[in-house]
Parts: sequence; structure tokens; C-alpha cells
Amino acid sequence: MAERLALLLACMPLAAWGAEPPPARQADLLYLLRQDCGSCHGLTLKGGLGPPLLPASLTAQQPEGLAQIILGGVPGTPMPPWAFEIAPDEALWLARRLQSGDIP
Repeated sequence: MAERLALLLACMPLAAWGAEPPPARQADLLYLLRQDCGSCHGLTLKGGLGPPLLPASLTAQQPEGLAQIILGGVPGTPMPPWAFEIAPDEALWLARRLQSGDIP
């Protein structure tokens, strides 16, 4: 029975658990968002070379879709893939924070 439960839990995507990165990693991700993403999307995320990353401009997207953009980039645009530095659950956490406007 325990083996089946372990297998089931291992097959569930981490995002389905609502997992959040540890506080220190959250701080790293928010710094990366402000500094690296902000270099194209504007330091206040109101847009620049890239589009704005404000809640009003992201309402049409699902958080999972935004996470995929973060991870895979957008071919043919300056938006690079960040999968080399950001895990899928972290990208989803960032997408949800952006959509909620909860960016200090």
C-alpha cells in the first residue's frame, strides 16, 4: 500500500501540490525577475523591449502557459529560455506572483 502511494505521489506534478520555493529561493527568483527580466520588461515591469508583466496584461494567460514561456522562451523574439536556471515549479510560482501583482 505504501509503495502505491509513493508511486502515485511521484507521478503527480509538483505544481499540483501548490509547492512554493523556500524563502531564500523566493528572494533569488524575485531578484532575478527584477534584474534580469526587468532589463527587457522594464524595472517596474511596465514594458520596454518586452511587453508589460503586470496583472492586467497577463489575465488572458493561464499560469501554466506563462510558466512555459518563462522556461522555453519565445522563438524569434529576444525572450530567452530560462529552464537552465529556473525549475518548472519555480516558473509556475513566478507566473502566479506576476498575475497576482504580488511582486515587492
